[in-house]
Amino acid sequence: MTDAKGAFQIRSTRPTGSVMYVDAAPHGDRSLRLRSVVGFGSGGGVAQRSESAVTVNELTTVAAAYALAQFTDPHGITGPSPGLENAAATSYNLADPASGRPGKVVTDQNNGSKNDTLATLGTLANLVSLCAPGADTGRCQDMLRLATPRNGTTPADTAQAVLNLAHNPRLATGKLYALTGRAHTYTPALTAAPAAWVLALHYTAPDVYAPGRMAIDAKGNVWASNNWLPGTRSPSPYVTVQDPVGNPTLNSPISGGGMKAGAWGIAIDHDGAVWVPSYGGDAMAKYSAAGKPLSPGTGFKNGDLNHPQGTAVDQKGNIWIANFYGLKGNRGQGSVIVYPHGDPSKAITIKGGGLDHPFSIQIDGYGRAWVSNARLNGAKLLDSRVPKGHVGGSVTVIGPDFKPTSFSPIKDNSLDWPLGLAVDSRNNVWVPGFVSNSVTEIGPSGKIAGVYKLPTAIAPWSVAIDGADRVWVAGFGAPSVSVLCGVNAGACPPSSSTGSPLTPSQGYRSNSIQHLTAIQLDQSGNVWLANNWSELLPPTGGNGLVELVGVATPVCTPLTPVPARPATTSSTACPQQTSTQPG
Repeated sequence: MTDAKGAFQIRSTRPTGSVMYVDAAPHGDRSLRLRSVVGFGSGGGVAQRSESAVTVNELTTVAAAYALAQFTDPHGITGPSPGLENAAATSYNLADPASGRPGKVVTDQNNGSKNDTLATLGTLANLVSLCAPGADTGRCQDMLRLATPRNGTTPADTAQAVLNLAHNPRLATGKLYALTGRAHTYTPALTAAPAAWVLALHYTAPDVYAPGRMAIDAKGNVWASNNWLPGTRSPSPYVTVQDPVGNPTLNSPISGGGMKAGAWGIAIDHDGAVWVPSYGGDAMAKYSAAGKPLSPGTGFKNGDLNHPQGTAVDQKGNIWIANFYGLKGNRGQGSVIVYPHGDPSKAITIKGGGLDHPFSIQIDGYGRAWVSNARLNGAKLLDSRVPKGHVGGSVTVIGPDFKPTSFSPIKDNSLDWPLGLAVDSRNNVWVPGFVSNSVTEIGPSGKIAGVYKLPTAIAPWSVAIDGADRVWVAGFGAPSVSVLCGVNAGACPPSSSTGSPLTPSQGYRSNSIQHLTAIQLDQSGNVWLANNWSELLPPTGGNGLVELVGVATPVCTPLTPVPARPATTSSTACPQQTSTQPG
């Protein structure tokens, strides 16, 4: 019970392994439910935290709904570590549960007035305020009705209504925005209806500049390769690491180990060690899980590395490297290098199968490596990023015997400068076509299963698959994120089918999103984006990473290698996968 001013006391112990939160509702009124995170345990990548005093209001309700969207249902908040604790920690970036005011991150110099996240947060809080005691009950009921997903159940209260918007960002944007016309409890607020109810946070830790690709470790830390030094086109000697709430960690930025201009490649092995291609050093750099360089000062050069790019780890702990061969040379150059069980001294060089300036590499559930071939013409575009005419490309598949499969290379007109491909849970491979502006689905046997044209020209660079097999697409040409329904149509809105776009025609956009080369997902359901370039002409490095809060189905990290949703029913949320032979 509260006093006349709404104050209350709760006696409890600190959380030890999960999340503590408070729900508050007025006596006799079921439509208003407010929520606030009180603290979280030590199971994640952020130090345990709890509050002795907490404010429960509309802002904290929105923060909790979005950050913990993938762990919340009508019965409350629960889920596996470390995603649950990291999600609760992220809620502090949106709203401070002690004061009830906007969080330090959403109001900082990178966010605040620089993007519309703070204003979106205020608008959503104003929607919740429509159900406050004494407010117009008709407007409250209108808000709950509009926050009902198609073929879904009308939310019983405001906490569920905001959760519905977090799960369905395109829901009734115009009509809900119009409802806030008389609600001015929170400012700033949006001045026009949003394309989607998405909250993006921009993080600019030291030397996270022109980031190429990220890998997320078992604790939720985000490791990134970086092309250039800030404000220059000089090769970066740093690998950077940010904790799940965007702060530098593990003594980041980390130098040494032969790093010189990290490019589009980074992977984490079974011991938690991080392998990063040194594109400018023609080498591989290796770092311990604690951030200590494990490779020599010039990196590992075994396998005659020449501008290495994509990197992956298979079920046996083998390290696979796309030996890109740079921007010069002839067609058909390049190879795939394997360090068996992570041993560079036993390097295996693989050629044939149509390998032609291989760019990215991912492992399927059978232990096969799928490799995108950017070709020489496409490779030269890496200097200009302005495609002219048909570039072409293909995909090579290499078996666990280190030999290209008989159906390689896979060719199709849609594979027009294919870059960062990804594998789904059913061993289908999704390949973005930078020039064709499409995403191609290839079945496990190598047959083209579908070509899905994106509704707007975004020049897609890479894709990632979430725990519900939805396909997340990073736009380089037009800074944006698009989502396609994957092979699990049941995880998509009604009437969707494989390849259906689930985002607005322009994708999810934010002033903080720059020209993207990488997109990765974490165990909390957050989407991480690499701002590789900020300007196309002249080429200018991008600033930091952007996080879309709570919008994706969580996926085990590090990639295992086929995407899997963390389990809540087993002692190990993300057990190590083993490979099987294709049937």
